[in-house]
Amino acid sequence: MKAAEAIVKFLVEEGVDTVFGYPGGYIVHVYEALRKSGIRHVLVRQESAAAHSANGYARVSGKTGVCIATSGPGATNLITGIATAYMDSIPLVVLTGQVPSSMIGRDVFQEADITGATDSFTKHNYLVKDASQLPRIFREAFHIASTGRPGPVLIDLPHDIQTEDIPYDYPESVQISGYKPTFKGHMGQIKRALKAISESERPLILAGGGVNLSHAHAELLTFSEKSGIPVVHTLMGKGAFPSNHPHYAGMIGTHGFSYANEAVRKADLMIFIGARIADRTAGGTQILPENMRIVHIDVDPAEIGKIVGTHIPLVGDVREILRQMNEKIKRKNTDAWLETLKGMRTEESYLTGSLVNPKKAIRLLSDKLSDTAIMVADVGQNQFWGARHFEDLPGRKFMTSGGMGTMGYGIPAAVGAKIAAPDRQVVAVTGDGGFQMSLFELGTMAANQIDILMILFNNSNLGMVREMQHRMFGKTSHTALERNPDFVMLAKAYGINGVRVHKDEELESAFDQALSHKGPFLVECVVDPDEKTL
Repeated sequence: MKAAEAIVKFLVEEGVDTVFGYPGGYIVHVYEALRKSGIRHVLVRQESAAAHSANGYARVSGKTGVCIATSGPGATNLITGIATAYMDSIPLVVLTGQVPSSMIGRDVFQEADITGATDSFTKHNYLVKDASQLPRIFREAFHIASTGRPGPVLIDLPHDIQTEDIPYDYPESVQISGYKPTFKGHMGQIKRALKAISESERPLILAGGGVNLSHAHAELLTFSEKSGIPVVHTLMGKGAFPSNHPHYAGMIGTHGFSYANEAVRKADLMIFIGARIADRTAGGTQILPENMRIVHIDVDPAEIGKIVGTHIPLVGDVREILRQMNEKIKRKNTDAWLETLKGMRTEESYLTGSLVNPKKAIRLLSDKLSDTAIMVADVGQNQFWGARHFEDLPGRKFMTSGGMGTMGYGIPAAVGAKIAAPDRQVVAVTGDGGFQMSLFELGTMAANQIDILMILFNNSNLGMVREMQHRMFGKTSHTALERNPDFVMLAKAYGINGVRVHKDEELESAFDQALSHKGPFLVECVVDPDEKTL
């Protein structure tokens, strides 16, 4: 069969039922084969959204997300979305069209070296030079993307390769020299970790994004309850542990809770589980005491000890290692330690001003959402208003761009999340800056009648940068978003209903109206530009 037809059958073999993309001249043969298949294609309005939507789809479905674009600008528009997935370890397979093989390197129409451009932020990539290798390449790509530490894999498909005839022979297994991810933990290291726990007086678990990626929520809950050890989490680890549990001790980091950071300072043993311990997590390691012992569990051996010195490294899938540890862990008497942490915890008060308080808005919305709701936060102040005030109940999910901090992520990622879970409530939280970086996806949302509640915090500024400038220099510059559009009218131009809220007293009515509405809905909240993140 033609290689393009085989490519679509490979996707079917891998269980792909939805792809996000934007067609073009050098990928049309794959699109023709896609038209004849049963795979759903979601036509985005710009290629960057295809990568972000595939990201959101992957994080909710637990499957590898797939996005497609043509050569040249189509492929380069994917770059930020690929880098975003790479930094947050999200499994994607990215298909790009390319100019004919004989033309590569001649700077012909819509040629770009996309494999070279993405080499540093893909887990692996392929420029296909031999059509007969396509079955092996696709089988490897899905395996690499979804195993070990997940990440994006790109396959660049020259135009002539797509039209060649090849025998259909999809491999049943994968053999890649040098790629053997470790899944089970080393028993000797597990014994050392358990001994360190037994000797500690104030142990603390730090849950990172790896817990969410590995779907290790039940195993982490069991580990904490069997051992008596409290849990803090990173931004990407939000949702790994229920915030209504007595062992929950909050989110750490530069934008975390002060009592959670203080818990880290008082601990004598930290158990990092699927966490990179990046700069915004540990504040440049400033909150980690010098005499603290550290156990670091991660599927990627390169992350262990990279930023923070580790005493006991444990390489493997966190879900599998927690299962191994749960078989042997013994209960510690941590009552005094838990009581100390409970005494440090403070409830945040809400200031009442003339405009909407975003912290109060997120808390009120959180109370109204179902126990399986998904919140997708964009980047900026809105990201941390969401992270700090959306309650992590069992079954809920919180998603954001943590590693790359990509503005414009929220709306398209929410589209992917809703398509992956049509029966769950999906809320996209964004600011007026991030919203305008992806407002074109209102078209995708309207065309597909994707039922998403959009919360837009409008302070007519790039709020996070403005807050940073004010703190560092006492002055602000180049952050005012002058001549913002009427966002509610803009949504209505796409056939999407919305309301604007100016005061806290109007929030409840607006949220009730939005949550009872069928189809996408925008709630614009007018916020004071001096409103702070913390």
